[in-house]
Amino acid sequence: MPNSTLTPEKRLFLKDRELGALLEITQAINQDHSEGALYKIFQFTLLGQLNIRRLVLYVKEEGQWQCVVSFGAMLPDFRRVSLPESVLRGTGGQPAALAGMGLGTEWSMLEAVIPVVRNDEVVAYVFIGNVHEDYASGEAAKFLETLSNILLGAIDNRRLGRQRVAAAAMRKEIEIAQEVQTMLFPRKLPNDAHVAVAASYVPHTAVGGDYYDVVDIDANRFLFCVADVSGKGVAASLLMSNFQAGLRTLLRQQVDLATIAQELNNLIFRNAGGDKFITVFFGVYDRASRVLQYVNAGHNDPLLVFDSGQVERLREGTIMLGVMDELPGLKVGEVHIPGRALLLNYTDGLTEVFDANQEEFGEEGILALLAQNRYLPLKRLHEELLASIKAYNVNGSQFADDVTILSCRFK
Repeated sequence: MPNSTLTPEKRLFLKDRELGALLEITQAINQDHSEGALYKIFQFTLLGQLNIRRLVLYVKEEGQWQCVVSFGAMLPDFRRVSLPESVLRGTGGQPAALAGMGLGTEWSMLEAVIPVVRNDEVVAYVFIGNVHEDYASGEAAKFLETLSNILLGAIDNRRLGRQRVAAAAMRKEIEIAQEVQTMLFPRKLPNDAHVAVAASYVPHTAVGGDYYDVVDIDANRFLFCVADVSGKGVAASLLMSNFQAGLRTLLRQQVDLATIAQELNNLIFRNAGGDKFITVFFGVYDRASRVLQYVNAGHNDPLLVFDSGQVERLREGTIMLGVMDELPGLKVGEVHIPGRALLLNYTDGLTEVFDANQEEFGEEGILALLAQNRYLPLKRLHEELLASIKAYNVNGSQFADDVTILSCRFK
């Protein structure tokens, strides 16, 4: 940028202009304008106060240089023009003339570039053209850098403020979803002369997508279920709360298991529009008859392990809930439960664990552990299962999905 010799009167006049520009920008910042409005005020301030008639401003947005201001007669829209590498290499963080940089014809109406430096890093480039001759000194360039730094600093502070607000809102959403999820789980599980039930839940994220429940129907019968909703977080938690509310309502109406499955499918399909689904295993056990009725809706097959060591997989049912408005081919399974049998229900987080060779723990891993440990107290059995997948997992205790286990020991 060329230097000019200014009389004291002109220098005072220009300082007055600079003060006016600084006041305009400061007032705009204090008035809480949007980012776009601040950039507009910036360009009109430089035009009105400093007589800078062509202005292009590039800033770094998420690691990429982007033009956010392109203003002036006969200029192309620099929002469509990439910042030249010769500018990045040729300024060295100092104001420089554009002549001799070998730029394209679109840059011919601009005269100088002023890097805006913060913490020893260039955060913006201000290009100016057709500058009044009285405002062409190195001192003027420094003022432009200072003014630009004030503007960009204010914009960065607003972004940080918005991010903090958004982060706080997200934390609050997660807290609410965690509270909702905690309230969904039953506070007490059956443990009587006929059956003992235990459950374990290890969420993958702050708010998981697994759910289990145990609900008394009458003196002899209780319903239990294990479910896995597609997705995680607040949306999954809200869908599960709808699912539980619907289930409890249907149980109060004393409807059968097939109707429960159909009605919950309709509820999920209406609420999620087919975008989300739930895999679930429902079981209703009658202590008096020792009969278990069940519906497996696209869930992992629960393992019924008899005292002899024989294993039966409970597969009867239908597809996952929420995919279509009517469940196709719905069947209610029924099995008589002998004494000393164990039923293990789980979500796929228990089996979809991989070692360093990408071999899956799978159902085989569960069965191998049950063969040796199926008579352990249920809580201890769950601890052994969780310890086994942790030891097997290439990532240790960092599981790729929620892990839920619900087991029933029939006496």
